[in-house]
Amino acid sequence: MLYFGENSLLYYAVVLAIAAVLIGFLGFGGIAGAFSEIARILFFVFILLFVLSLIAHLVRGGGSIVK
Repeated sequence: MLYFGENSLLYYAVVLAIAAVLIGFLGFGGIAGAFSEIARILFFVFILLFVLSLIAHLVRGGGSIVK
């Protein structure tokens, strides 16, 4: 299993996505929709921050990413 860390954005995105599926299965569509939107936003924020940190690493001359 992948370990994201308890305080990472990706961890919260995965938790909210799973909660949205479970709540939607139980018939609470409005809450499930809100959870899925929050999870989607957190996922895209995570991707954006990852790409920005990757670019910053390459611009600073950090060398190879994979050793």
